[in-house]
Parts: sequence; C-alpha cells; structure tokens
Amino acid sequence: MRDYSIQNKKAWEYSAYEFWVKHSGTPADRAKRDLENPIGMLKKYSDYFDAYSGVKIANICGSCGKKAVPLAILGAEVTVFDISEDNKKYALEVAAAAKVDLNFEVCDILEINIERYGGYFDVVFMEGGVLHYFHDMEEFMGIMYSLLKDSGKMICSDFHPFTKIEDILNFEQPTMSYFSTEIFEEEMAHAHFFEENIRKQMPKCSYRKYTISEIINASINSGFTLRKFDEHPAWTNDRLPGEFTIVASKP
Repeated sequence: MRDYSIQNKKAWEYSAYEFWVKHSGTPADRAKRDLENPIGMLKKYSDYFDAYSGVKIANICGSCGKKAVPLAILGAEVTVFDISEDNKKYALEVAAAAKVDLNFEVCDILEINIERYGGYFDVVFMEGGVLHYFHDMEEFMGIMYSLLKDSGKMICSDFHPFTKIEDILNFEQPTMSYFSTEIFEEEMAHAHFFEENIRKQMPKCSYRKYTISEIINASINSGFTLRKFDEHPAWTNDRLPGEFTIVASKP
C-alpha cells in the first residue's frame, strides 16, 4: 500500500463508525429509510443506471454504503471497494438490517485483485468526491477500465474542479490555481462536523485535485469511450458548478 493510501486509511478509520451513526442514524434507522425509497436515496445518480436487477456493480470508494445498499435493495449485485474498516462495519450492518447481500472489500483501490475482479462488472460507479484521493489519474482510470466487462459502463460523479479555485462546497479546504498539480495534506471532508478538540486530533488526508481535461483525458487514454458529461450546480449556490458526472463505456 502506498504511503499516501496508508495516511488516508488512518483518516477514514478515525471514529468513522461513530460519525455515520450520528449523522446517518443507526444501521436499522438507515436501512428503514433505504427500504422506503431506494431510488430517492440514489438521488440524481438514478438517472445514469439503465437497470438494477442482476447488474454487477463495483461501488468505488463506496464509504458507508449510502448508495450501495439502495442499489442492492433494487436487485443489483454490489461490491463496495473502500479503504476503511469502519465504513465496512456500518455498511454491512445497514445491509443486514435491510436484509440484502452486500460484498465489501477493504483495500487500496489501486491494489484491487484484478485476477479476481478483472472483467467482472457491468458498471463501475463512484460518487461523492473520490478522485482527489489518488495521485495518478491515468493509473486510477486504467483500473476502472480493467474491472469492466466488454460493453460495461463507468459512472464517475465527483466534485467539480471549480472547487480548486473556490471553496464553493464549504469543505474549508485551501484553494489554489486551477492548473495546480500540487499534492497537499488537508482535513478529510467531514472533519468540520466534529468538535474543535477532536478535529485537531484527526489524521489528515493526502490530496491531488485535477482539472476537467485531466480527468477526461485519463478516461480516454485508458480506453473508455465517453458517452455523456454533465455538470451539476453546487448545493450551496445553484449559480456555480459543484459536481460533474462522466458516463463512459468500455468498447
């Protein structure tokens, strides 16, 4: 495991289970909401799925299962790949409460077992800001490509690179030149929800933020055919871009 992955793992295992219980509810409560409206829990991402039943989905950096469990409820065969044991604990407890199967692999995304999972999935899906945890976008996209079956689809939704120059999503992270290739250390995304004395003790993550062209070109260079590119308004200001979604296919 790379040094920066070890660093990020420490950050994402620091009181993460307790955080999810506090902010998403107990696993039983979360499962109840997922069961009541799984499509609604997927939010805008439901527009990018053609089907659910029997579809094999790799949920990359799937965190606490907030999208994986609704997908499983809808009939998908979901495997979460994430670096945090705490995230796994919460996700599997939610899945158990919802009475659905969920496979959860705790690993560095760049070290996914390709012998086992290469060419296995119909869809690779990620959302909620994951790309900045990886320092080599070409390598990352190459792994996404290798996980898919022929004609498989990648749904990659992430924070808009506009956030490099303005903290539009209020994560309290530093801004920089849009074209910066700097690697920097900063708090994890939900650190600002903690009390100040706990916040000071939390391990920091190692980030590399990308431009739109870096992300798109890495997808193309890895072999993907781009099918769609959408930009979404920030939840703090609907006049500014906050997120984007790329849909790409493996020929």
